[in-house]
Amino acid sequence: MEQNNSKSNGSALYTLVTVFFFWGFLAASNGIFIPFCKAHFHLSQFESQLIDFTFYGGYFIGSLILYFASAATKVDILNKIGYKNGIIYGLLLSAVGALIMVPAINSGSFAFILLTFFIIALGFSLQQTAANPFVVALGSAETGTHRLNFAGGVNNFGSIWGPVIVGFVLFGSASAKIPAEQVKISSVNTLYLILAGLFIAVAAFFWISKLPTVTSDEKIEPSNKANKPLGVIFIAFLLILAASPLADATHVPKAYFVYASLAIILITLLSTIATSSKHKEGWGAMQYPQLILGMLAIFTYVGVEVTIQSNMGALLETPAFGSYTTDQVAPFISLYWGSLMIGRWTGAIAAFNLSKTMKFVLTVIVPFIAFGVVLLVNSISGTNVSMLIPYAGFVAVLVIGFLIGNQKPVRTLALFGVLGAIFMIVGLMSAGMIAIFSFTAGGLCCSIMWPSIFSLSVTGLGKYTSQGSAFLIMMILGGSIIPPVQGILADSSGIHASYIVPVIGFAYLAFFAWKAGVELKKQGIDVDNLEAGGGH
Repeated sequence: MEQNNSKSNGSALYTLVTVFFFWGFLAASNGIFIPFCKAHFHLSQFESQLIDFTFYGGYFIGSLILYFASAATKVDILNKIGYKNGIIYGLLLSAVGALIMVPAINSGSFAFILLTFFIIALGFSLQQTAANPFVVALGSAETGTHRLNFAGGVNNFGSIWGPVIVGFVLFGSASAKIPAEQVKISSVNTLYLILAGLFIAVAAFFWISKLPTVTSDEKIEPSNKANKPLGVIFIAFLLILAASPLADATHVPKAYFVYASLAIILITLLSTIATSSKHKEGWGAMQYPQLILGMLAIFTYVGVEVTIQSNMGALLETPAFGSYTTDQVAPFISLYWGSLMIGRWTGAIAAFNLSKTMKFVLTVIVPFIAFGVVLLVNSISGTNVSMLIPYAGFVAVLVIGFLIGNQKPVRTLALFGVLGAIFMIVGLMSAGMIAIFSFTAGGLCCSIMWPSIFSLSVTGLGKYTSQGSAFLIMMILGGSIIPPVQGILADSSGIHASYIVPVIGFAYLAFFAWKAGVELKKQGIDVDNLEAGGGH
């Protein structure tokens, strides 16, 4: 990376992190918008999860388009147009999607609404692909993790506000009891008109801002053999979209097509490990087992992170979980995303040059400060946060986990993978607030997984590191596939029982930590001296 020596790098960073806030705000808002759409359009749980399918699918398709276009032209397209322009174009594309949401809502067509989510996410994909390396390039490589952690903290701050503000816009207040079917459509229109205005305003701000010029002189490494598995994964992605019409045409249960989509993706990635290990030439980054296992891990992690909260609205509406109405679930969705913020704020401590004693003290204190911020945000919205205070016990478990993990990716990821599975099992075997908090604690476990998975996956890739990173970003696709899989299971087996899906996900993540460590040791890499860095 090259950059100019502008003195405005500090202000440039503060400018950049505004887009991180939007990503968190919108992604977390889906937790409120999904149950709203389910009630308003009388959808099945599977159909309601198509919001996540299109939203996170937009990330995947956007990354895939950039990858194939760059491969075909042998030019890094994003590098050519510039990271700053990439963010501006992404913001404008998201603004178009937000504006289209108004006629989509007024049309009463859920399919039209899904299209607008896809367009917004395409813009986000371009923003994210540009913003992450831009943040890293705004200073020395050694402090890049620090900047990404800061940006990730802003992302999570947007996450805890998203459900609160969207709930307020839709239902008037946290204490309101307005059935979703009676919410005025104009409320949703107003929300997205405001978002479109903000996207355009931030794009204009970026346009006039004097941001450093950042370029990369890395050549695109050929990886022709990797195109086939990526193409198969794309077809599997489309299979979920076509599940309903295929079921109608063939009279085969829709669930079969949904499960087949997931199976195709898993088999494709696992078979690629065997194939690429025999003949490495032409596979690029995919010749490394830790990268492909890591792609599956990112797929699983994002899917688990998203599906826990996306199905939570439906879970909370059941009698065993309090019979909450759609307008009352916002505090719990906010607490879930706040759990990720709690973990990431704690993880950011390691990026600072502090004494061992000070790091220990902050690791104990910061999680509870972050928890206090989550309570404060919800309190401002009018929520009685006293019911959330016992969650502090789960925060204490996070603190212990961080101290044991000691910023070592294998140990940390394995520990939180096992903890996540345990929390999910406790939630499956109980009900009421204990189960709610147990499922919500999945957010605490997810909070540190992105950096641990990322560092284990790209270690040892050498000149293929940049390409491997791009493949990992594509696997955000998990947020598109796994929620509908849980949704279809919920329709057949019940929403509570469907939480077996994140149990399996956390179990794989714990397995990946062990397996990646084994693969890296085979390559002569000391995994104990790696560190878990930034967050997503």
